[in-house]
Amino acid sequence: MKDFIIPDGVHGPKLSDMGTPEKSGPPVTLVIDGMDVSVPEGTSVMRAAAEAGITVPKLCATDMLDAYGSCRLCVVEIEGMRGTPASCTTPVREGMVVKTQTDQLARLRRGVMELYISDHPLDCLTCAANGDCELQDMAGAVGLRDVRYAPGENHVETRAAEGANPLYIPRDDSNPYFFYDPSKCIVCMRCVRACEEVQGTFALTVDGRGFDARISTGTEDFLNSDCVSCGACVQACPTATLQEKTVDEIGVPERSVVTTCAYCGVGCSFEAQMRGDQLVRMVPWKEGKANRGHSCVKGRFAWGYANHGDRILNPMIRDSITDAWREVSWEEALEFAANGIKRAQAKHGKDSVGVITSSRCTNEETFLVQKLARAVMGTNNTDTCARVCHSPTGYGLKQTFGTSAGTQDFDSVEQVDCAVVIGANPTDGHPVFGSRLRKRLRQGAKLIVVDPRRIDLLETPHMGEGHHLPLRPGTNVAVLTAMAHVIVTEGLFDEAFIRERCDWDEWSDYAEFAADPAHSPEAVEELTGVPAEALRQAARTYAAAPNGAIYYGLGVTEHSQGSTTVIAIANLAMMTGNIGRPGVGVNPLRGQNNVQGSCDMGSFPHELPGYRHVSDDTARHGFEVEWGVTLDPEPGLRIPNMLDAAVAGDFKAIYIQGEDILQSDPDTHHVAAGLAAMECVIVHDLFLNETARYAHVFLPGSTFLEKDGTFTNAERRINPVRKVMAPKAGLADWEATQALANALGAGWSYTHPSEIMDEIARTTPAFAGVTYDLIDQMGSVQWPCNDAHPQGSPVMHEDGFVRGAGRFIRTAYVATEERTGPRFPLLLTTGRILSQYNVGAQTRRTENSVWHAEDRLEIHPHDAETRGIRDGDWVRLASRAGETSLRATITDRVSPGVVYTTFHHPDTQANVVTTDNSDWATNCPEYKVTAVQVGLSNGPSDWQELYTAQTKLTRRVEAAE
Repeated sequence: MKDFIIPDGVHGPKLSDMGTPEKSGPPVTLVIDGMDVSVPEGTSVMRAAAEAGITVPKLCATDMLDAYGSCRLCVVEIEGMRGTPASCTTPVREGMVVKTQTDQLARLRRGVMELYISDHPLDCLTCAANGDCELQDMAGAVGLRDVRYAPGENHVETRAAEGANPLYIPRDDSNPYFFYDPSKCIVCMRCVRACEEVQGTFALTVDGRGFDARISTGTEDFLNSDCVSCGACVQACPTATLQEKTVDEIGVPERSVVTTCAYCGVGCSFEAQMRGDQLVRMVPWKEGKANRGHSCVKGRFAWGYANHGDRILNPMIRDSITDAWREVSWEEALEFAANGIKRAQAKHGKDSVGVITSSRCTNEETFLVQKLARAVMGTNNTDTCARVCHSPTGYGLKQTFGTSAGTQDFDSVEQVDCAVVIGANPTDGHPVFGSRLRKRLRQGAKLIVVDPRRIDLLETPHMGEGHHLPLRPGTNVAVLTAMAHVIVTEGLFDEAFIRERCDWDEWSDYAEFAADPAHSPEAVEELTGVPAEALRQAARTYAAAPNGAIYYGLGVTEHSQGSTTVIAIANLAMMTGNIGRPGVGVNPLRGQNNVQGSCDMGSFPHELPGYRHVSDDTARHGFEVEWGVTLDPEPGLRIPNMLDAAVAGDFKAIYIQGEDILQSDPDTHHVAAGLAAMECVIVHDLFLNETARYAHVFLPGSTFLEKDGTFTNAERRINPVRKVMAPKAGLADWEATQALANALGAGWSYTHPSEIMDEIARTTPAFAGVTYDLIDQMGSVQWPCNDAHPQGSPVMHEDGFVRGAGRFIRTAYVATEERTGPRFPLLLTTGRILSQYNVGAQTRRTENSVWHAEDRLEIHPHDAETRGIRDGDWVRLASRAGETSLRATITDRVSPGVVYTTFHHPDTQANVVTTDNSDWATNCPEYKVTAVQVGLSNGPSDWQELYTAQTKLTRRVEAAE
């Protein structure tokens, strides 16, 4: 893949800005400066000029925002129109004749610029934005050379003496990533509008009028405001009023490389903007098809972990986990690791070893790790963190639709009329998509949230009424089947779609099942805790919407009936005809950047790349020919089975790339016991994570900034990952895996990840047409990409389901084995928070911790009062599996009987209390339903104190000689 490099002097969207958003409609032809220009109806004169290569000066206008018309710098002359209208707010019309360059316009524009400059500090040579300032650029563009106004009262000057200028406001440095300097503000309102229109937070406003107008957060500073640090205001600011601190420290960037964020499954495209070999800032690329120029605090600012002092940059080995680590060369570490694997297999058989892939790694790296297991080690013992979050998605959608992935692209949300959000918190877990959904809600789309907790999406500013179904954890299937009951019994289903696209006999059987009075909202109200009338209204709203889309997350999949719930979601979509066109569909919101990709690449023990079972002779033969080996037709072990076998003495060695199972997997005590029983644990990661406590080999990893490859996001979009800097540890992750394979005798000879993708394309039908050249040409591509879909597939199942006829399946509710009782009367559910990511290994090593320094337990005021708990108290959280201590937050966001916590901090280790219950079809852990008791505590538990002490012991590194 070629580096997509933006040339010197072009630092971001600002210099390629078209002024106003793109429009669609019939063509309109006008004349601008003597040139015929044809643009869609509704296009602004400013954008029409830009399309013709004619630049009209501007300050308040940007194509990320609706036209505003406040700066008056973009005035033009139009034949037949009085005065000089603003080109940004004037739509084109057929035959219009426009002049953008006349003597009168030049005088007007210089006069406007004089007024701006008279109230602006002229410190360009020392300003952080020097060379990257639109005010500076526009002053030059209009030919302003001096200012006629004498110095007077302004917002810049200040006096140290008593009676200082009351207009002066000091710089606000409270936000860890950017500053706000009011003295440089021109009150163009771009930041305010970006916060409203793009992010949807409404954190900024304008206080005062006229000369007294100033941008305000409504609080004492940015840090304590509603600002979520998405960076939209910073990106929109045309001056140095809002500026990244890294630009202030390092300087204005000189070049940019387009790459993909390595956080959540939205897959945002960014410009990694460099000065020399230093990364200065990450700016969302407006051509990115997943994010359309927007970002969140993690992708925009939380990349500093790449340079954190905790990173391990040299391979390390040790004979016993009680020994100190010793640094060695790559060659010695790889030989040590390979010998450990060989010894295990020689003594205990080929299936005594295995691998774990990561959803944080690229497709190419993940493909190599599962190939290492199957083609080199000779075992199907390969599993992935994706199984512990979204494997029910793969099972449920494959059973009903025939393919294991979401049906739409993110652009589809712009046509949604009713959004059903089940077990997901988009504004925290998938913030950029959450912002896009919020925008659609403000435009009138209806919202239904099915979640035990009241999420921020329900409080979207200026949104109409939203339905909240606060179900009891573990009752998803009962709620969705009750919705189906309403749709079936009230005749709200789409019979024509079902007859044309689905199996009618299976539909008839399912309809009979759903219509049973036992599944009515009234019958399940006591079980689910959802008022019957609220559930009926939600079902009617979804069924009546012209375009109804369902978005779901881990609150669906991480249950004992996760697969059944996915099937129930698919049933709802099919029965209402909400499949196969924009604005509808079933959309799993993947948690990590490459969850979809790690599944696609064959990380499961029973499936080869492309979701083909290992027992499929045809599929297996294709890989055997490609790899020159004989593959095992029997499925291998999943992570829980590997751990069980290790405790039993049958599983001895494991290679874990980019995954921290000790913190992320359920029942921490069992995970620890399994790892401790192994003879060779190889951890390949950026930091000495929690799993590395039990490791014998540590291979230093590379960040997404240090390698080439691809990630596949939640919409099946294969996005490019481009190397911005050299790997700090010497090898990219794919190179390290290849070196380990060769130490085991593989003889691999890849020289670039593009060669790995070529192999993926040769062996995986849905990727048959994917090449790095195609990705470079299109920016990204959504699979399936093959002869039938040479440029990919934004929307799936347009003409028919992959499996043929859509399949309806009965969704009987089966209660989880995890029950509340006198000893454990509360139900614990878990989730994420905006500022932190997954197990926190990356974000905890950034300034994001200023917003979330510890995991807290949310508890309802009623439950807190009965236990004598006050806000901020230390509490003991205990289950049948274990206990931990953390601080309490009292809130009515959770219902009585339900408590909630995040899992970003290892010193809390929330998974020490989660059980080993799992989904019936895929073994996906039931993180979301744990019976617990909560009581007052004096601080960290004995287990936590012991864990902290052991961490220090197991992370000792011998001093270099």
